[in-house]
Amino acid sequence: MTDRRLMIENAAAGVFADPENSKVAARLLAEEIAEEAAGQGVERFSDSVRIAHEQGLLADRTAEFVAEHAGTLDAMIDDAADDRFEYFGLRTVYDRYLLRHPVTRKVLERPQHFLLRVACGLSESPAEAAELYALMSGLAYLPSSPTLFNAGAVRPQLSSCFLLDSPRDELEGIYERYGQVARLSKYAGGIGISWTRVRSRGSLIRGTNGHSNGIVPWLRTLDASVAAVNQGGRRKGAACVYLEPWHADVEEFLELRDNTGEEARRTHNLNLANWIPDEFMRRVEADEDWSLFDPKVTPELTDLWGEEFTEAYRRAEKDGLAVRTVPARQLYGRMMRTLAQTGNGWMTFKDAANRTSNQTARPENVIHLSNLCTEILEVTSDGETAVCNLGSVNLAAHLGPGGVDFARLRATVRTAVRFLDRTIDLGMYPTPEAAAANTRWRPVGLGVMGLADVFFALRLPFDSPEALTLSTRIAEEIALAAFTESADLAERFGAHPSYDQTRAADGVLHVDHYDSAGQGPEWDALRARIARTGLRNSLIVAIAPTATIASIAGCYECIEPQVSNLFKRETLSGEFLQVNRYLVRDLRERGLWTPEIRDEIKRGEGSIQHIAAIPAELKTLYRTAWELPQKALIDLAAARQPYVDQGQSLNLFMATPTIGKLSSMYAYAWKAGLKTTYYLRSRPATRIAQTTVAAAAPAVRPEPAAQAAQSPRAAESPEFTVTDAVACSLENPEICEACQ
Repeated sequence: MTDRRLMIENAAAGVFADPENSKVAARLLAEEIAEEAAGQGVERFSDSVRIAHEQGLLADRTAEFVAEHAGTLDAMIDDAADDRFEYFGLRTVYDRYLLRHPVTRKVLERPQHFLLRVACGLSESPAEAAELYALMSGLAYLPSSPTLFNAGAVRPQLSSCFLLDSPRDELEGIYERYGQVARLSKYAGGIGISWTRVRSRGSLIRGTNGHSNGIVPWLRTLDASVAAVNQGGRRKGAACVYLEPWHADVEEFLELRDNTGEEARRTHNLNLANWIPDEFMRRVEADEDWSLFDPKVTPELTDLWGEEFTEAYRRAEKDGLAVRTVPARQLYGRMMRTLAQTGNGWMTFKDAANRTSNQTARPENVIHLSNLCTEILEVTSDGETAVCNLGSVNLAAHLGPGGVDFARLRATVRTAVRFLDRTIDLGMYPTPEAAAANTRWRPVGLGVMGLADVFFALRLPFDSPEALTLSTRIAEEIALAAFTESADLAERFGAHPSYDQTRAADGVLHVDHYDSAGQGPEWDALRARIARTGLRNSLIVAIAPTATIASIAGCYECIEPQVSNLFKRETLSGEFLQVNRYLVRDLRERGLWTPEIRDEIKRGEGSIQHIAAIPAELKTLYRTAWELPQKALIDLAAARQPYVDQGQSLNLFMATPTIGKLSSMYAYAWKAGLKTTYYLRSRPATRIAQTTVAAAAPAVRPEPAAQAAQSPRAAESPEFTVTDAVACSLENPEICEACQ
């Protein structure tokens, strides 16, 4: 081991005692990377691109662009920008994103070369490349991982998410979908797929006069296919299957991730999501029965939502078409048990998604599902695979002396939307169905990360009224800038081809579906502008998980609260200890950052609530996700929803879930108007090793606030409490990288 590598390891190991060691380790690693690249002949940015192109890694277009403007582009490189990286972020870039020689596996680009290469891969001029590079090198904005992996590459698959409609209920249709999923997954896309159209177990097969085995055997095959395709060797494939709760196989569907029972009826690689109509939730609320149908008998239900669905569903009941009837609360309780035991079986709401979408102005355009990470909501059909290209603004990089610098935030958003739109034209599509949908609708998904950093920096507890007000304003400012930029693009290049089929063409924007949202002269001017120009993009804002790119940017993930003040990240790059630097700063100022306090934080597994020496205001500010009332997270999401025209990857946290608490929590989310929710996280994803902590009687930790009643219904509805659920951990940090 070289002296520098030993110094890197020592600095990284000292991050808990002094978070500045993270920057020290990062600077040393940057030197190591520069030496490694120099050994491959890389001194300047243009060297990097030339050599990578010679090795078949970069497209001719990229090489020609850089060669033509080599002097200008080389001068753009700001190696000092490496100092902005934390060690974990730079190590992630080094291990996962930098181009490597196909034989020696040595890096062919330095971190700033990588960022400028991505910018050049999306740009038409050096000025454009400089604009995007400035944002990325400043860690103010980052595209999602597929774009970072592939911009400028020979196969520029830049899209993050693919959504496939349910296969036709026939052998050829199902196997056709398998092939599409495999091709999409090969090129690093996260897959969402509905399975609602496929007939249920016991359904008559007229051609053979036999009976169907239902959806489980088909999903077992899909499960094996997803596991076999490892996305170019970078990570394993990932997919989420959506099913509507009226499907007669729904109970077997909810058992697919169970760790007990018949293994032949389990799928351990697929994620599961419930695509829930309002009618089901109303019957749960009223404690009524719920009818299950074979989609072969009631195929119309898949393509209906809102009142049309309710009328058709009730008519099918009246006509005696149900396979069987169950108490709605019993099925809902089974959904909650699946969530509690596996974190899976995500609750996503069909009617809210369709009712407010710009794409669903015409009856033939229906949203049938969300994506792998529940933030994308787009129309699908047998011939159209929905696609989305993602990127996220780092809110922490937009703080100024007076708080959030909204003028700078708007400028960043406008640049980001322009380049997200560009990816639609430059991207390679693994299937013709994906190409057809993306060029027709031109959707993009601009999200955020670093909201927790903003709250910490401005001293706002996550559940404070001030935090709610600021979060909502941030969402509104982003929406105004994003829609304005899309209108500008429409004026220059034309509206997207399906604009005349959207609500915007009818004079209705997403905010218009929500009372009191989108008010004021700026919104009025925007509406008038869009009436003249149209929109370049049918959908624009979506809040994705951002776990990987937030690590690169050195901020907290998307809209999430912190899961711990001290935790160990386990990734493909190794194990990394991370500490809340805002907490450390505050404790230092008070003379409290002592070995004894650090040991107490370790004993508390990252919580500070049990430490008597820490002032109450710091305990309130630095509560973890497990110690916050989940109602506050739902309220924050509901307040920003008018300005998010797609969805939000909203994780909810409950250390020791029960069916009753979960039932109330998700009923509250539905009533609040959320379109989707994501994982239920049942306990901290990573526990801190305590082998270096002196043996002592551990302080008693208070019951986390997250375990308290999540809404008034929790206390008022004891009949919802069925049984305690089994807590489990969710320790798969690689699952949503397509959206990061």
